[in-house]
Amino acid sequence: MGSMVKGYSLFSEFDIELFAAGKHFNLFEKFGSHIVRHEGDSGCYFSVYAPAAKRVEVVGDFNYWSGSEYALNVRWDGSGIWEGFIPKVENGQTYKYRIYSSHDDKIREKADPYARQYEMPPKTASIVCDKSYKWTDDKWIKKRGGHNSLEAPISVYEVHLGSWRKNNEGYSLSYIELANSLVDYVVDMGFSHVEFLPVMEHPFYPSWGYLSTGYFAPTSRYGNPNDFKYLIDKFHESGIGVILDWVPAHFPSDEHALADFDGSQLYEHPDRSKGFHPDWNSLIFNFERPQIQSFLISSAHFWCQQFHIDGLRVDAVASMIYLDYSREEGEWSPNIYGSNIYLASVDMLKELNKSIYSAYPDVQMIAEESTAYDGVTRPVHNNGLGFELKWMMGWMNDTLEYFSKDPVHRKYHHHEISRSLTYAFSENYILPLSHDEVVHGKQSLLSKMPGDEWQKFANLRLLYTYMFTHPGQKLLFMGDELAQADEWNVNNSLPWHLLDQKYHKGIQEIVKKLNAIYKKETSLFNNNYVQSGFEWIDYSDNENTILAYIRKGEKESVVVILNFSPVVRNDYRVGMPGKGAYQEIFSSDAAVFGGGNVINSMAIKTEKIKMHNREWSCSLTIPPLAGIVLKLK
Repeated sequence: MGSMVKGYSLFSEFDIELFAAGKHFNLFEKFGSHIVRHEGDSGCYFSVYAPAAKRVEVVGDFNYWSGSEYALNVRWDGSGIWEGFIPKVENGQTYKYRIYSSHDDKIREKADPYARQYEMPPKTASIVCDKSYKWTDDKWIKKRGGHNSLEAPISVYEVHLGSWRKNNEGYSLSYIELANSLVDYVVDMGFSHVEFLPVMEHPFYPSWGYLSTGYFAPTSRYGNPNDFKYLIDKFHESGIGVILDWVPAHFPSDEHALADFDGSQLYEHPDRSKGFHPDWNSLIFNFERPQIQSFLISSAHFWCQQFHIDGLRVDAVASMIYLDYSREEGEWSPNIYGSNIYLASVDMLKELNKSIYSAYPDVQMIAEESTAYDGVTRPVHNNGLGFELKWMMGWMNDTLEYFSKDPVHRKYHHHEISRSLTYAFSENYILPLSHDEVVHGKQSLLSKMPGDEWQKFANLRLLYTYMFTHPGQKLLFMGDELAQADEWNVNNSLPWHLLDQKYHKGIQEIVKKLNAIYKKETSLFNNNYVQSGFEWIDYSDNENTILAYIRKGEKESVVVILNFSPVVRNDYRVGMPGKGAYQEIFSSDAAVFGGGNVINSMAIKTEKIKMHNREWSCSLTIPPLAGIVLKLK
């Protein structure tokens, strides 16, 4: 094995200028390890950003982890970049950077922040991985804009890959095995997209991936990067979009990774009021450092470019944009204007969205933002953050709180279930029933429901009916379609055996049917984000705890009636949009879903009897704890 060779670089002067300005969004093409040929020799080029280092060595299995003859060269331009070429290094070999800091005497051995692959945790070395992959998803990419459109019926199945299903030995399925099972399941259930909890490499499995250390590498727990690309390819081949959770807000303090990288608190903000997250005991990126902005935005571009990702769901946006997030008075300082907005973070998010939509106009950028911050899904040129979609946390919280109440008391809280419609069109929302709602003592969705066994399942069917007929796109966490009784446990497989039981199978069937209805009835998705797509019939019948509304499409409309009480409402009169005969096209009380089969089987003809300020109305039967959908015949 030869020693380090000087005089080789992948960086141009323009690259350096962009990096220093926070405007280089393809840093993965420059930093990290890259198999190249130099002066006739095949080997590997290494580069790392460590401005506080006085010496950087590459140590790995190719030099017996002794870097004395393998010191990188610091660039002459003051960029803080160390680089060099080592002959004969090949794909699959492991390495780290040994960093000698100018700030202290501590010698740090660090994984490569730009590595494309890492060893299987708990091992922590980086792996040289510069392999090509032949994609077969050209047809999907060409049509992706239509599938990702706000006017398309987007229904997302949120998945933690390691615990969706285990094999017979109790181990998580690999990326390849998931391509042969998860893809078919998502197609069969009728979802349009999957969203993976963070797949970026992370040292602590129970963090679910939300404490990432490898921002350019899928976790090795389930296979190599090309295996993960194969999984995505198979989803695309089946017409399913793939969204990744992505966590630019914070990172863990593991010694082998980004924390205290070169002795200068390079990646984390040195001010603890901006650099430490009290809720998650993690470090916060220094959004004020242009090079770190380039690092994070390059990560987002990497997944879109190298892995053909169709969307990124940005985690914990609220924690990024508020200086006082989870901090008491005196634990934070206002910005130059005296407010609690973290200006550098807001600027980074705007730059992120502008750059992604410029390069990949047909992907989706989705914010998990839990406050009423104005303009999350407004374009940057209109002083918004520039996301396309935002999780509707208010709907989720209000809805689950309402459903947890005994139906006897719901009439006193009737306004809570309709509150979301007062702001439903202020942003482009996606309605989430996510993993966060079925962990940490919050109980499973089924367990949140009141009443006896039948009422619990009926309530859950009603919840899903309300969700799929409410304006906004949809997201459901894995296991919710099985009505699992226990909270989600990352160490266990989903309880697939529950499908042997009638009521649990019925929940799976209703989710499948709601996905089908959602896709078929254009009125349920064409106008998700405009007020003209929704019209109340009645939201004030608190005594009967019934909501009635119209979802209006360009040509057709449907009428939705929801009964939140366990009482059958016979001869219930509802004001209708006009004269005609209506057909019940869906009932959550149907026998196939485990319901009591109280349905309106005959055509429902309107009569010229005024009701709900409408000239025409009809009388029909509303099943207990159920929702029905009517359509003009």
